[in-house]
Amino acid sequence: MDGIDAYLDRLASADPTPGGGSAATLVGAMGAALCAMVARITAASERYADVHQAALAVVADGDALRERFAAARPLDEAAYGRVVDASALPKGTDVEKRRRTAALQAALAGAAEAPLAVAGLCAEGITLADRTTALGNPHLVSDVECALHFFGAALAASVANVRINHRFIKDAETVATQDERLIAIVSAAHETLERLLPRLA
Repeated sequence: MDGIDAYLDRLASADPTPGGGSAATLVGAMGAALCAMVARITAASERYADVHQAALAVVADGDALRERFAAARPLDEAAYGRVVDASALPKGTDVEKRRRTAALQAALAGAAEAPLAVAGLCAEGITLADRTTALGNPHLVSDVECALHFFGAALAASVANVRINHRFIKDAETVATQDERLIAIVSAAHETLERLLPRLA
């Protein structure tokens, strides 16, 4: 995995990848890391001995979720890269146009699927933050709140990247199926966010 400075240099470059979908995975990973941090500190304190096992479970799940966000980053970049490659295919003849269209449509579906998967990770992160809050460590409330905001931002970015690809996908069934999954993810995640954030602010 790139160092953060090197990654940000790539993100700021004129290359089409990495882009917003890739960046969203980094933001989500930071949310997962914060939950793990809060849980580790809580687990190490005798004052919170009654939630020791719950804290250790949050640590394990937070670390695993951070790794899944990290693994999703190159997948998102590769998915959009296939859109760029397909867009560059020749279109001088009818045969070439048909091949380009087919390749581009397949690539667009994949480019929507990648951030859709990340949206699911963000929803898992919001649930993880809920569990982190339940550990009851008042000294680290702001860290959990930051984690929630990071997950919420990564979720919003993922939604934007799904929807932009949907604008160009011609297969209505693909769009409808992905959109149904996205709406379910977002609805559940927002319900938890709306319940938790006022308690932490």
